[in-house]
Amino acid sequence: MMQRVNKNVVLAVLTAASTLFLLFQLYYYRYYISGKNGAAFSRLKGSLSVQDGTRWRVVKTFLNLVSNHKVPVFLVDPHMLGLLSKDIEQLRSSPDSLLPGCQYFCKARDVTTFGLLDKIWEHKGSIFRAAEKLGFQWQKYEGRDPRLEGMDDLSGTEIPLHYLFKMAAHTIHLVVFYERSGNYLWHGPLRLKRNMDRKFAPFRKLQFGRYAGAYSSSDLVHMTVDGLKLKIPRDPLQFLSAVSHSRFLECRYKEARSFFKLYPEDTSLEGIEFRKKAKALLHLAASTLHSLGVTFWISSGTCLGWYRQCSIIPYSKDVDLGIFIQNYKPDLVPAFQKAGLPLKHKFGKVEDSLELSFLGKDDVKLDIFFFYEEDDYMWNGGTQAKSGKKFKYEFLCL
Repeated sequence: MMQRVNKNVVLAVLTAASTLFLLFQLYYYRYYISGKNGAAFSRLKGSLSVQDGTRWRVVKTFLNLVSNHKVPVFLVDPHMLGLLSKDIEQLRSSPDSLLPGCQYFCKARDVTTFGLLDKIWEHKGSIFRAAEKLGFQWQKYEGRDPRLEGMDDLSGTEIPLHYLFKMAAHTIHLVVFYERSGNYLWHGPLRLKRNMDRKFAPFRKLQFGRYAGAYSSSDLVHMTVDGLKLKIPRDPLQFLSAVSHSRFLECRYKEARSFFKLYPEDTSLEGIEFRKKAKALLHLAASTLHSLGVTFWISSGTCLGWYRQCSIIPYSKDVDLGIFIQNYKPDLVPAFQKAGLPLKHKFGKVEDSLELSFLGKDDVKLDIFFFYEEDDYMWNGGTQAKSGKKFKYEFLCL
């Protein structure tokens, strides 16, 4: 009899505790999602189903979290920026003129991606404790800091590269951007270590992290979207274009050091001066092409120098760039001449083997080779300045 009474008492206590816990959960949810932020949601909830509203609520809770802890995130989600870019002028000038209801953040998606500049955040642990209290699960993903690597030090140190916050089956991906020498922003790859949960998030759907990426610094603007206050790049289309060409390949310091053990680096004054001039010419060429919206890559001997020895080959005496012929623009030559680089040679035609050569300071030459795509290979032409003899260089497309 005594055992039976004890069991009933225990069962009653457990039932009461469970009920209280559920009531607390409901109160907590209403306080942070509805009560605290209800003004914005009440204007939208008429158009939301429970499933559609989940993403909006999670994003809202995350934005409140980072705002309360003064963590200035900005939207970098390619899908969302693509949607916003279609209505960008209307969103800036008269957001109230858009169709009523939740137009953007209520589309069913598994991941929403934000960015963060490392230099303006101290990675304080208080935000993570607050996130847990709000119901978020989170993970931090670290990697080696390439800014500390070089020819003399290959050790590096671990730095935060990505954070994932998960709530109600929706994932917030926070990408950490770092400033690199050369005035560009860099984010590292997201790599799972052995002991990490591979089912924590839909990793294959993450749009940042498969590779390291590099971006030009972008101005940010404040905007209200679906009742959510956030920051986005001033020119979303320009940022989206950069995403498609953002894959970053780190210099192979280990291999370069091995190369210099066999072939010591040219430390003569002439060699040092040439590398300095060549880098300045490369920066000028990159700036000029960027102003024209022309995508390019380092080619030929310049590419070999970077890949083999993390530097410019001092005896090459020129800088080589490659551009796909479909990206050629008639105002390319005038733009370089305006930048102080007169045209020295023009070989071939736009429809066949075009090559441009510009003269930089102190006779350092800039050669631009145009590449033509075929079914399974691409090629560029080459012409000997003295003899006029033409060559065709073919590259397999892998």
